Amino acid sequence: MDILQTILLGAGVIVAIYVVLRMLAVPLKMIFKLVINAVIGYMMLFVANLVGGFFDFSIPIDLLTCLIAGVFGVPGVIFLVVVLIFMR
Repeated sequence: MDILQTILLGAGVIVAIYVVLRMLAVPLKMIFKLVINAVIGYMMLFVANLVGGFFDFSIPIDLLTCLIAGVFGVPGVIFLVVVLIFMR
C-alpha cells in the first residue's frame, strides 16, 4: 500500500468511528435518563410507603406502579399517591 492510501484509510476509519459514536450517543443519553428516572421513582415509592406507614397508607409495588414511577419519576409517584388517596 502506498503511504497516501494508508493515510486516507486511517482518516476514513476515524470518520466512520466518529459517525457511529454520534449516532449511538442520543439513545445512550435517553437510556441513561430512563435509568436515573427509574431509580428516583423507586426511591420515591419506598419513601412514600415509609411515610405512609405512619398514616395507614401504602402504595402496592407491582409491575404497573413500578412502570409509572420508573417512566415518569417523581410526578408519577405523586400521581400514584393522589389516585390512591381518591380511591379510598
